[in-house]
Amino acid sequence: MSLGLAACGSTTDAAEPTEERVVPDVDLVSEGRLLTCTHLPYQPFQYEEGGEVVGFDVDIVDLIADELGVEQAIVDMPFEGIQNGEALDAGECDIAAAAMTITGPRGEVIDFAYPYFNAAQALLVERASPVRGLDGMHGMRLAIQTGTTGAEFVEQYNAEHGDPIELVYYSNLSALTQSLRSDETDGVVSDNGPLHEFAEVYRDTEVVAEFDTGEQYGLAVRKGNTELLDVVNRVLEEARTDGRYEEIHLKWFGVTPNQW
Repeated sequence: MSLGLAACGSTTDAAEPTEERVVPDVDLVSEGRLLTCTHLPYQPFQYEEGGEVVGFDVDIVDLIADELGVEQAIVDMPFEGIQNGEALDAGECDIAAAAMTITGPRGEVIDFAYPYFNAAQALLVERASPVRGLDGMHGMRLAIQTGTTGAEFVEQYNAEHGDPIELVYYSNLSALTQSLRSDETDGVVSDNGPLHEFAEVYRDTEVVAEFDTGEQYGLAVRKGNTELLDVVNRVLEEARTDGRYEEIHLKWFGVTPNQW
């Protein structure tokens, strides 16, 4: 587990008068900091660049940190400890932001805020590959990340079709994509946003299929932490209304949400 400060910036002009605002009274694990559990790297949601952790999720949580009058600090850890609620319960962080899909089982151990991003699953292959969908992966090796909704989706497909695809499990997105480029596997299934981002950089790969799984990402807090959850929900609603969410979306994805 590692901890680092996220890139933070203020949008307030020092020359302009500012209205006095009431900072919400929320108990935090570490005074003066909002600790965010995440799993690096997962570009463009959270990854390291120039010695800082940046990304879409980081900018979204910065809005919450600003509301609380504190700085955000990133706690990097395995995804499993985030989704099962152990990290939040143990006081390792205040909030989880890891491009995490809202699911029923996860909602039993952590409290999700309002959805903040719509996602789907996608299939990434080498550009020279004849594969154009999961049916084309029969008899091949497919990389998936342990404990993710992408893994659940492919496992369900395999179960329904007599296990025609050899599933190879990895712990993070970087290992998934590296397995494809080193010919350890023939394809990767993961969330569509990061795979499109990867294919933009590595032009010898491409996303050949997307699967509408109706997924939505959610920030999460410890079960029963209603004080912080209320702040998160209010900030998300206000950011969608005043245009800040749209600006952040445009910054990281090159389009606004309604253009996606």
